[in-house]
Amino acid sequence: MPVKIKFVLSIVVVLVAAIAFYMQHALGHGRIQYLVAFLGCLMVFAMWLFPEVKREETAGGIRREQQPGR
Repeated sequence: MPVKIKFVLSIVVVLVAAIAFYMQHALGHGRIQYLVAFLGCLMVFAMWLFPEVKREETAGGIRREQQPGR
């Protein structure tokens, strides 16, 4: 995923987590608001830490170009 898209997605996740944090506070859910903040930070951190999976097209470990009969 390009860095620009990751950055915009990170901003959106942080904004949604901040709004959810505020809403949980307004409802009086003290513990859940911190869980929401933690999960929002964890999602952004994981998106930047773990690389995107890139797979080659295979069928049972055999490349499609190498299949007999085609």
